[in-house]
Amino acid sequence: MLSISSFLQLLKESFRDLLPIILVIMFFQLAIIQSVPENWLSTAIGLAIVGVGLAVFLLGLEVGIFPVGEGLASDFAKKGSTKWIIIFAFMIGFGTTIAEPALIVIAQKAASISAGRIDANTLRGVVAFSVGFAIVLGVWRIIKGHPIHYYIISGYIIVVSVTIFAPREIIGLAYDLGGVTTSTVTVPLVAALGIGLASTIKGRNPVLDGFGLIAFASLTPMIFVQFYGIIVYNFVEPSDIIHIAPITEAVAVDNAVSFDFNIVDILKGLFGVMMDVLPILAVIFFFQYIILKKPIENLKNVIIGFALVILGLDAFIVGLEMGLFSVGETMALELTKYNNNFIIYSFGFLIGFSTTMAEPSLTAIARKAKEISDGRINDFILRLFVALGVAIGISLGAYRIVVGGEIVYYIMAGYMLVIALTFIAPKYIIPIAYDSGGVTTSTITVPLVAALGLGLATNIPGRNPLIDGFGLIAFASLFPMITVMLYGIITEKMGVKGEHEKEQIHMNELRHAIEDVHNMDLSTINIYGTDKRHSYDMPFSAVHIIVPSQKEKVALIAARDAGARGVTITKAHGLGLKKLENLFDRLHEGETDSQLMFITQAKNVDAIIKAIVDKLDITGEGAGIAYSHPISHLKGLTLKLNDL
Repeated sequence: MLSISSFLQLLKESFRDLLPIILVIMFFQLAIIQSVPENWLSTAIGLAIVGVGLAVFLLGLEVGIFPVGEGLASDFAKKGSTKWIIIFAFMIGFGTTIAEPALIVIAQKAASISAGRIDANTLRGVVAFSVGFAIVLGVWRIIKGHPIHYYIISGYIIVVSVTIFAPREIIGLAYDLGGVTTSTVTVPLVAALGIGLASTIKGRNPVLDGFGLIAFASLTPMIFVQFYGIIVYNFVEPSDIIHIAPITEAVAVDNAVSFDFNIVDILKGLFGVMMDVLPILAVIFFFQYIILKKPIENLKNVIIGFALVILGLDAFIVGLEMGLFSVGETMALELTKYNNNFIIYSFGFLIGFSTTMAEPSLTAIARKAKEISDGRINDFILRLFVALGVAIGISLGAYRIVVGGEIVYYIMAGYMLVIALTFIAPKYIIPIAYDSGGVTTSTITVPLVAALGLGLATNIPGRNPLIDGFGLIAFASLFPMITVMLYGIITEKMGVKGEHEKEQIHMNELRHAIEDVHNMDLSTINIYGTDKRHSYDMPFSAVHIIVPSQKEKVALIAARDAGARGVTITKAHGLGLKKLENLFDRLHEGETDSQLMFITQAKNVDAIIKAIVDKLDITGEGAGIAYSHPISHLKGLTLKLNDL
C-alpha cells in the first residue's frame, strides 16, 4: 500500500535491521583493532542512506513488483498456455541474471585470476542460461505438482558427481555462483511468479508449491559452471601468468577513501540500476501487452513501484559503497595481522548475521512467507534463523580457508544434512528453506563475503585465491537451509498454528463449551451464523451517544470502525439550559436528536468514544454527548467469532 505510514513503518524496520551491522563494525573497530577509521563520517552517512534506500526499495516491491508478478502468473495459468509460461519463465531468469551486478563483479574477479582461461562474458552467459533453465524447471514442477525435494536431491547428486571431474580451480567459484545469481530484484519477481502460479492452478498450495523457484536458480549454476570449467581447464591454454599480491595497508586505505560523492557518479549509478531493471520491465510489458493482450491493472501504481525500486536500490548501493564496502576491505586486512584465528571466525559469524538481517530480498520473501502461511511462519523469526545459518556458514568457510581443506567435503556433508532434514521437517517449511539459501546472498552479503574470502586467501601463506578464496558464498547459501528446516521442526514441536487454524480450534472449543445460560454471573453470547451460545466471564459496557440526527450516520461509521458491532437507535428531543428556563413555551421546539446505544466489551469503550468524539468534534465545536457505564447480567447479545 502506497502511503506515508507504510513508508515510515518500513523505514523504522530498515534501521532496526541495520543496527546489528553498526554494532559489529563498531565493536571490532574500537575493541579489537582499537582505532577510529579515517572515513567514519562517510561510513555513518552511507549507513543512513542504506536505511532510507532499503525502505524505499521494499515499498516499491509491495506496490509494483509483487502485484504485477502474481498478476502475470495468474493470467498465464488462466490462459492455460504452458508454452508461453515456459518462455516467460526462461526470459525472466536469463534477462535478470545476465545484468546482475554481483555476478558481473564475481565473473570479472574470476577472469582476472584465472590466467586467461575464464572469459567473464562467457561465464555470465553460462550462469544466466542456467538460471533461465532453472526457472523453467521450477515452473514445470509447479504445473505438474511434483514434490520439490525429488528435484533438489537429484540436483545435489548431480552437483557432487560433476565435482569429482571438475578442476579444483572452478569448484569454489561454481559453488559461489549458485548464491550470487538471485538478485535483489529477481528474487521478489521470481517468488511472485511461483506463488501466483500455485495460487491459481487448481490443487496447488502456495506454501508447498509456490516457493522453490529460487532454490532451482541457486542449484543449476553450480552444475553448468563446473561443466564450463571442465571444458576451459582441459582445452584452453593459459594466456598469461598472474601474481596475486597481498592487500597492503596503503591499498586498503586508498580503497577506503576512494568513493567520491558527486552528482556524476550518482547519476551513473542510477543509470546502471535502471539498466539492471530494464530487462525485467521489457519482458513484463512484452508478455502483458503482446502475448496476453491485456493492460496491466493499476498501471500507475506499478510504474511508481518500479520507480521506487530503482531509486531505493540505487540509494542502497551508494550507501553501501560509502559505508560498508571500504570498511569490510580494511577490516579483512587488519584481522589477518592478528595471530588469533578466533577473531576471524567471530568477525565472519557476526558480519554474516548482521548483513543477512539487513538483506532486502530476505525481508521481502519473509513477509510473503508469513502472508501465505496464514501467520504460521513469523517473518522476523524466520529471518533470525536464516541469518544464524549464514553466520555459521561464513565462520565455517573462514575456518576452511585458514586451516586449508577441500571445499567439496564440507559441501557434501552439508548436502547430506539437508537431505536428512528434508524427511524430518514439516512439508510447508521445505520449499521456503530451499529458497532461503538463494535469497541470503544478494546485494549486501555477496560483496562483503567475497572480499573477506579473497582477502583471507590472499594474505594467508599457502592459500590460492582462485582455489581457496571462493566458496564462502556457497557456505552462506547452504547453512540457512539447515537452520530454516530446524525452525520448522521447532515450531511444529511447539504446536504453532496459523490464524485460520487457530480460529477453527477456537470454534471447536466454543462448540464444546458448557452453556451455563442461567448463571447470572456470566455473560451469555450468541455466536453469529451458528446456533451456539457461549457463557463466560467478560466485562461488558453500554456506550451512549446523543448526537443531532443529521450526524447519526457519521457517528455509526466511526463506532463501527472502532470495534462496535451492534447498535440500538432511538429518537430523542432534549432541552438545553436556556430552553429549560421557559419549559412550556419551548417544549416542542428544536431539532430531533438520535440516541445511539452500543453494548460492547469493556476493552472497546475507549476506542469507540474517542473515535466518535474526534469525528464529530464533540469536545470542540460539534454538538453531542458521549458517556458509558458498566453493565451486568448480559444475555442474548450476538457477536461474531472473531470479536470474541
